[in-house]
Amino acid sequence: MSTDATPAPPHPPVERLTPDDPRLSFDGIAGWSPEGGDDGADVGGGGGGGLLPLRIPLDRLDTALSANLARLARTTAGVRFAVRTDASSIELEVENSPGGSPLDVRVDGLLAHRWTGGPGRHRIAFALPDGGARPAEVEVWLPHLSATRIAAVSPSGHRSPPVAVDRPGARWVVYGSSIVHCMYAAGPSETWPALVAAERGWRLRNLGLAGEAYLDPLLARTIRDTPADLITLELGINAYIRGGFTARTWGPAVCGFVETVRDGHPDTPVVVLTSLAAPGREQALNSAGMTLVETRTATARAVRVLQRLGDRALHLVDGLTLVPVADAAKVYADGLHPTPEGEYVLADRIGAALGRIPLPRG
Repeated sequence: MSTDATPAPPHPPVERLTPDDPRLSFDGIAGWSPEGGDDGADVGGGGGGGLLPLRIPLDRLDTALSANLARLARTTAGVRFAVRTDASSIELEVENSPGGSPLDVRVDGLLAHRWTGGPGRHRIAFALPDGGARPAEVEVWLPHLSATRIAAVSPSGHRSPPVAVDRPGARWVVYGSSIVHCMYAAGPSETWPALVAAERGWRLRNLGLAGEAYLDPLLARTIRDTPADLITLELGINAYIRGGFTARTWGPAVCGFVETVRDGHPDTPVVVLTSLAAPGREQALNSAGMTLVETRTATARAVRVLQRLGDRALHLVDGLTLVPVADAAKVYADGLHPTPEGEYVLADRIGAALGRIPLPRG
């Protein structure tokens, strides 16, 4: 009997991590929901127990009385996880709702893969650069315009176990309209908030809600209860377009929103961005009888009132200094929403404005 047969090569090691495994460093979330997909099924099938990472806690979501806000609250804008691994590839088991935005994989800070699959359940495998010859920091940004549930993250071919990535940067919460949700960004890691956070080493929590930035008390309480070293509020464009507030009610609503946030962050820098330029809307009356110019002025007046009453950590940035009317055609895709290139323009300008705000030490 021959004894010199070549043994079969060992199978590369594969480790199936659930999304709440502590070795996956998630950022931009408030917690998890085990709720199933649109058909009520679990992500991944077979009782896989997929989880939806939450930007906004669901327990009080009904208080907004808005089905659209509830839908947007489940989208995974700004949600990402990182893991340090010498794996040769990583497989994701995910389920996407309709939405249409990509999923990004960055390796050591550089975009390595952009997956553009649609809604439904998917197993997606990504080869990592250098075939796992060295440990790398892998960061996965979930689609920002859809809800993405995760069943598992599986590094393959690794020699050493995956480890969590420590994130010591300042915690930044940004709230606003579709300008913050970033409808036409090339990918979730190339929205202007993501670009600013990457440039400055900040930990982003994106609370952008396209078409739904109406100063809901739910969102004020969410920001109040979220740890933060810097808070940015982009205010005005939704209130103007939908005519949701009058000249009498908008300013007091801004004051009330900021003061609720202050209940949890008495000394944290809060930066209010007034509306960016919107050609064709600046002097047009909305259904509540206000122009965009008047809405912007009322926002600034509310901030100045709070400053005069003693809020020394409240800052105002005029949106027209970020995108003047003359620049709109170069920045916007449709007169309102930035193009993929426009996201980089906003990142440069907003990042510079925020960089002048002193942050608390430690």
